Amino acid sequence: MEQERMDFLMELLQTPSPSSMEMQIQKRWIKEMIPYADEIRTDHAGNAIAVLNPEAEMKVLLAGHCDEIALVINRIDDHGFLHFDKMGGINPKAAVGMKVTVLGYEKTMTGVVGVNAQHHGGLKGDFGLDDLFIDCGAKSREEMEKFVQIGDLAVYKREPEIMMDRYIAGRGLDNRTGQFIVGEVLRRLSEKQLNVGVYAASTVNEETNMGGAYFAAAGIEPTMAIACDVTFATDYPGVNKNKYGDIRLDGGPVLAKGAPINRKINQLFEKAAKTLEMDVQYELTPRVTGTDADKMRLTGRGVPVSLVSLPLRYMHSPAETVSIKDMEEEIDLLVEMIATMTGNESLNPLDD
Repeated sequence: MEQERMDFLMELLQTPSPSSMEMQIQKRWIKEMIPYADEIRTDHAGNAIAVLNPEAEMKVLLAGHCDEIALVINRIDDHGFLHFDKMGGINPKAAVGMKVTVLGYEKTMTGVVGVNAQHHGGLKGDFGLDDLFIDCGAKSREEMEKFVQIGDLAVYKREPEIMMDRYIAGRGLDNRTGQFIVGEVLRRLSEKQLNVGVYAASTVNEETNMGGAYFAAAGIEPTMAIACDVTFATDYPGVNKNKYGDIRLDGGPVLAKGAPINRKINQLFEKAAKTLEMDVQYELTPRVTGTDADKMRLTGRGVPVSLVSLPLRYMHSPAETVSIKDMEEEIDLLVEMIATMTGNESLNPLDD
């Protein structure tokens, strides 16, 4: 990956974007997209949408959500410790002992997730978030309330790192990598003559309610929609591949198969992969996908959807890990598929 593009990705990964507070990262993404898009749109949900060829009758919506999981402050005790609930899929065991960035209404500050020392008995059994707290160094409720109030958010204080020149590890790769990917696809397509309209949406709130995707698709009324998200890699110790499938880093982008997925869109992906001589992997989504695709599909009169995912290790931990090669291949796959569309494709499964 070109250094300039890697620098932009790293900047996104270092920008706090907890679900419901995505404004800062959205503004940075918009700034990056302006030179390449024919127009930029936003909506009341907070989505940012870069558009190419808006006059085209066939509209292809790409959705990569920009929000990350977070902690939400629900109580400040008499001694100034912050107690919290989850904003998205927080794993209490992953939070133990972590440093966090508290995005206070008056001040951003560093805190630590306190834990009872093992010498004093440690954490017992199946503990939950209500057994944990954040220590920012305050001595009283009054001191803490000068900077933080109920409903403020905190994210893990974890910088992205490149490992062995091939993998990226850090917090919130789910799914700011998707936000980066849809932007890169639009950037590369801006140099091509297109027969379809392209709507690259950096969506909000996926980790909590997927409302951003619903707003985006309802507003655009796309002909088809593709969610660009992450999925569970299973190529590390302790994972039951018989139960969860065999998904590997460096194995290529992952296409979903299941009831929500439009088979004809997948065929377009497979044709593009064959042209590129690229390997793809598959995952099963029998009932729902658990991604923005589920909400986009149910807008308007119904939208044909597909899901292409980046394999990711250690989901919803502070050390999520993806392959740079997989990311580049996913971008290549999307660019090839969209650039070769005629605009006359039928997505009706009953058409021959």
